[in-house]
Amino acid sequence: MARAISVHHGSFGRATIYELDKPLTTHAHREGHLIFYLGGAKGQLTVGGTEVPLDETSAAAISPWEPHSFDRPSGGEPSFAVTLYIKPMWFLENSKSAEFALNFGAPKIHMTPAVETWVGRLASVLLDNQPSDHFDGFLFETTQECFVQSWQEAPSRPLLNSVQRKFSDFRVRRSLRVMQERYTEETPMDELAREVGLSRPHFFKLFKMQMGLTPNLYLNMLRAEHAIDDLMTTSKSVTEIGLDLGFASQASFTRFFTSNVGIPPTDYRRVAHFV
Repeated sequence: MARAISVHHGSFGRATIYELDKPLTTHAHREGHLIFYLGGAKGQLTVGGTEVPLDETSAAAISPWEPHSFDRPSGGEPSFAVTLYIKPMWFLENSKSAEFALNFGAPKIHMTPAVETWVGRLASVLLDNQPSDHFDGFLFETTQECFVQSWQEAPSRPLLNSVQRKFSDFRVRRSLRVMQERYTEETPMDELAREVGLSRPHFFKLFKMQMGLTPNLYLNMLRAEHAIDDLMTTSKSVTEIGLDLGFASQASFTRFFTSNVGIPPTDYRRVAHFV
């Protein structure tokens, strides 16, 4: 379970201080993700198969769509973390070449003095729990510092891999369009695979190879994103939002949202701010 102490939404992303007392299962987001240790128990993230300690010396950088999970020692004190969610457009606007677009270069960020400074300033705004004119600037500088470092730490990649990342199979692209159109429906993956002309095993293998995550995780991400938008921009009740997304009850929607976002939807709406 997680508890959000503060959530701030800005022009190109959002930042949250979480209290985490249990592991978070594998999930993914459309946004880029930066997670910094703030206090309490140390933790560990698994980012695309790479283990990254979450402590005073290192943080985690997670590219858009990249599966990740969080683990911490059972029992004892909770972990506190500053978590950033950066919209994909930021990467496109700030990358120097297409090879770097929509990705961090490496999942581990070293807590250099510059990173510590910007994270500290961002955390002070979040802990103040009031809208601040400085939020977007601090969010940008923190992300930029980590983005540059991540590519300095990145292993060299063969040209072929760079070329392959720029193209995706037309059947995967079609499945993405279908899921974006039907995210409120209960669409069996067998049916979706047949619709794009693949067997279920071949569809899952191809989708994972192209996108880096499974179709189920992608669909969960879409539904979670729309839920967050509704919580922040409409007056609809949590029950209404869940029903609109295809959930049978508020309880099932709350379980889904908590599992994928980290906190219950009512808590998210209560602590979130636009700045």
